[in-house]
Amino acid sequence: MVHVEAGGSLPVPNVQALAQTYNRSDEQIPERYIRVEEATEEVIIDHGISSAIPIIDVSKLLDLHSSKECAKLGSACRQWGFFQVINHGVPDEVISNFRNDITEFFKQPLESKKVYSMIPGNLQGYGQHFVVSENQKLDWADLFSLVLRPIDSRDMRFWPSHPPSFRNSIDRYSSEAAKLVSCLLKFLAIDMGVEPESFLEIFRGQPQNMRMTYYPPCRQADKVVGLSPHTDRMGLTLLLQANDVQELQIRKDGKWIAINALDGAFIVNIGDTLEILSNGRYKSVEHRAMVHPTRERMSAAVFHAVCWDATVGPLPELVTNDGEVRYSSMSYMDFMKRFFAAKLGGRGHIESLKSS
Repeated sequence: MVHVEAGGSLPVPNVQALAQTYNRSDEQIPERYIRVEEATEEVIIDHGISSAIPIIDVSKLLDLHSSKECAKLGSACRQWGFFQVINHGVPDEVISNFRNDITEFFKQPLESKKVYSMIPGNLQGYGQHFVVSENQKLDWADLFSLVLRPIDSRDMRFWPSHPPSFRNSIDRYSSEAAKLVSCLLKFLAIDMGVEPESFLEIFRGQPQNMRMTYYPPCRQADKVVGLSPHTDRMGLTLLLQANDVQELQIRKDGKWIAINALDGAFIVNIGDTLEILSNGRYKSVEHRAMVHPTRERMSAAVFHAVCWDATVGPLPELVTNDGEVRYSSMSYMDFMKRFFAAKLGGRGHIESLKSS
């Protein structure tokens, strides 16, 4: 068996090319993609439940005369770990240009995209992450990842030159996403009862990376998983549906719930580091993506992390209030090393950090 070190990834077949082959034949898809037990788990698709995911109106958050929306935001983070934001202030033009360029990028021939393939020891570029053995089950998706902020950490080798507007649309989208997340973090600090400025200092420089994902259709969709169940290791994730195909699911009360993204909204979720900083007030929730039998799906997730020299541990003010420390504290660098070394799915990593 072949293994790779943390941060690396073994080469795997391009899923878009596989889909074109197997969707035209009666032949079964390769064994490494077959995950019938996971793919056939019960999913609640009742629109009343899936639309119950909280909706936060950013314009109301910014209304100095109203504190209701801030309380609603805090409740969403405690009860769901996921919410949608509307009236967020990100210009329609920025979103539309970014969506169009994502679509154009993934439409390119495979050879054009392979120019940006991941290289050993680097999680940026085109391919699949965290493929650590030749026997590992694989996701039915192709990924394209970039480090966006701080700006001087960008590796332009991986920034696509086609479509010609893509670099500019990514840059503008990154800037708008950072502004929105900074606003949300400020109100989360208020909800937790901590000083907003000191809380935002933990996210100094607004470290940010992005994963764009292409999920080809699969005629045998009941046998595959688009993105394996996981939690996000970062602080806060901003997800944009690049087209109108759904398939995002979150685990709540032990059951999978299908989430329907509102038109024009972002889906936001709490990551592991924010659960730890909040001393468990907020929940980093397991989620996954499934695959449509006849339609492609595209999405872009922007992950917002704490700064490199931050300590990942419960905020002292919250420990004082709670009277207990619920998670271990460590440097962000050690936190990341543990994450890559553990290779744990679901909530395995965050659970391993709870104080005994």
